[in-house]
Amino acid sequence: MTEEKLKELIKDLVKLPSENEWVEFKLNFHSPDEIGERISAIANSACIHNQPLGYLVFGIEDETHVIKGTTFMAKSAKKGNENLEHWLATRLNPRIDFIVHEFDYDEKRHISLFEIPAAQNQPVEFLHYSYIRVGSNTRKLNDFPQKQAKIWKKDVTPFEKQIAKDGLTAADVTKYLSTETYFDLMKLPYPNSQQGVIEKLLNEGLILKNSTYSITKLGALLFAKNLRDFEYLERKSVRVIVYKGKNKVETEREQIGGKGYAVGFIGMIDWINSQLPANEEIGKAMRQDTTMYPQIAIRELVANALIHQDLNEKGFPMVEIFADRIEISNAGIPLVAPERFIDAYQSRNDKLADLMRRMGFCEEKGSGLDKVIFYNELYQLPPINVIVAERRTRVTIYSYKKLNDLDKKEKIQACYQHACLKYVSNEKMTNQTLRDRFKIEGHNYSIASRIIRDTLEEDIIKEDDPESNSRKYASYVPFWV
Repeated sequence: MTEEKLKELIKDLVKLPSENEWVEFKLNFHSPDEIGERISAIANSACIHNQPLGYLVFGIEDETHVIKGTTFMAKSAKKGNENLEHWLATRLNPRIDFIVHEFDYDEKRHISLFEIPAAQNQPVEFLHYSYIRVGSNTRKLNDFPQKQAKIWKKDVTPFEKQIAKDGLTAADVTKYLSTETYFDLMKLPYPNSQQGVIEKLLNEGLILKNSTYSITKLGALLFAKNLRDFEYLERKSVRVIVYKGKNKVETEREQIGGKGYAVGFIGMIDWINSQLPANEEIGKAMRQDTTMYPQIAIRELVANALIHQDLNEKGFPMVEIFADRIEISNAGIPLVAPERFIDAYQSRNDKLADLMRRMGFCEEKGSGLDKVIFYNELYQLPPINVIVAERRTRVTIYSYKKLNDLDKKEKIQACYQHACLKYVSNEKMTNQTLRDRFKIEGHNYSIASRIIRDTLEEDIIKEDDPESNSRKYASYVPFWV
């Protein structure tokens, strides 16, 4: 939101006859906990009163609505040694995507504004308690069970169908969206008329029509010429960061995507690949001019991060390139257990996933992880690693290591992933296939046997035929078969 629009918003808010359940005025800062309680209360009240947003404004006298300005600098405020905005965000459940605006209303009056989205699906808690506004007072939600029930029963519009920008003409739609990209990627001829373009976008749910046109968040997220044109969606832009070493101490360069995912995907993948080091010759399979990582695996993992992110969570997709690994992460906890990524598939953003696949950005079915593991093995890389922490999912792909340099845990995980890959390929893992995966010479079969034994002890693979007495021809499947 531009500074001019923020000033207009303030003018509209002070015209209200009084503070209400989703708008609160304050002159100056009192405590971090008070702000957290107010964010919870305003989010929950906005939901009950069918308001998409609520506001906590510092710099306005609550009784008179006179704009006096504040000394509170919300963006730079601290709680201990921690940034206040981050401290608040990590103590809300769920972590709603509130936005802090800070600006000068004029030369003498400074405003700090918290823009708070309405609760969805469940009440917003702060430090394990939910709050609600009753008139101009903040109370615990548990004291008002009927209000609490309204939030739980609320029929929430999926993120993809929500409105990103409305009140538009047909010309505005083509101004904000790269319609050419849609038809190019779908391999469809571009219509001869503007109406033909509009009808196709309507059919896809990228735009809606009432008296005017509206662009849905799905349409903007995929085909925006500039995500900055759409409030809240700029914060879903993909960040790519290249670090100098193996940690985050020194950043070499950073790229933030400004276009919709479909518009900018190919360029983003090309830029990521341009930052990857070339590989030295590895074993029998690779040539000297090969990149360190399989590009097709990077493409699949980035596409998955976009498709499977929780769009209602605060945070953005991110690709971080280190000297020895690439970490690809997205907001949200996965809907299936990480150890089942290769065989199970469930998307929380079905329409986004459908369009990304139809445009050729990722696999037609499944998660594409079988392809990632296939190329990971072809390049003889360590097993990929999936970590779910702090409501983010992070997948790491590592640079080449010799078998002797892998620790026991890495060997076990590689064995499990190999067994999964074989099973979804309608094959079974054997000592021979594992030797091929690690490029172990035939006379060293006991090395593969030891890795298989260690993996069996972890109970993540099992014998395909436990009744067989033949060790030589034994085969193995994942534990979930």
